[in-house]
Amino acid sequence: MNEQAMKKIFSRPESLKPAMTHYCPGCGHSIAHRLVAEVLDELGLREKTIGVAPVGCAVLAYNYFNFDMVEAPHGRALAVATGIKRVHPDKFVLTYQGDGDLAAIGTAETIHAANRGEKISTIFINNAIYGMTGGQMAPTTTIGLVATTTPGGRDPDRDGAPIDISQMLAVCQRTVYIERCALCSVKHIQRAKRAIKKSFLVQLNNLGFSLVELLSPCPTNWKMKPWDAWKWTESILTKTYPLGVIKDTSGLGEVK
Repeated sequence: MNEQAMKKIFSRPESLKPAMTHYCPGCGHSIAHRLVAEVLDELGLREKTIGVAPVGCAVLAYNYFNFDMVEAPHGRALAVATGIKRVHPDKFVLTYQGDGDLAAIGTAETIHAANRGEKISTIFINNAIYGMTGGQMAPTTTIGLVATTTPGGRDPDRDGAPIDISQMLAVCQRTVYIERCALCSVKHIQRAKRAIKKSFLVQLNNLGFSLVELLSPCPTNWKMKPWDAWKWTESILTKTYPLGVIKDTSGLGEVK
């Protein structure tokens, strides 16, 4: 075998620890971790990054990310991140949050941090359900989706409509960049990486608040096989939460 055939072309990013994942088969969290780590490495940010993870499936991100992490109380990630960024404006600060955290108990912290234009990058994992606590209905649960608290499916007359928190944040004058991507195909994952990179560049250019929403499969709590959950994300979840750039006033143009 020649030297070229033995060349290593794919390896673990420096920003990821060599740890076995605890996430369920088909879950999008591990993909999101990889994308965040790859972008941090490419931008040379690992040594100056401080991440904030709250309660929920996202809470164990510090077991995998190989940079400084802070655990915040449930829903308070952006409040904690605001304090860190204001005390250490030279650091790169990101939050890694699920929908139950960011769009439910943390709604106030989310909206006000965005409205103030805090110079923070937020990775928002939307799997349309409460994951770690057993599959209860979340603010993002789609109409008809069965959860432990909605065994007949979400009823808009009883439970209200799903909350599109990214659209809500886009209305805030001080938000700079908001994009929604999905983690259910190679094409979508590649798009998600470019969105994450642009979000990080928004902060590096001192422009203001940015958020990347990632539609993520949750096979366990959706009661689906992993492949079916990926297909459901593509065919159903994206109808409630259409993919694409929701707001971009950064002036940064297309990111490769």
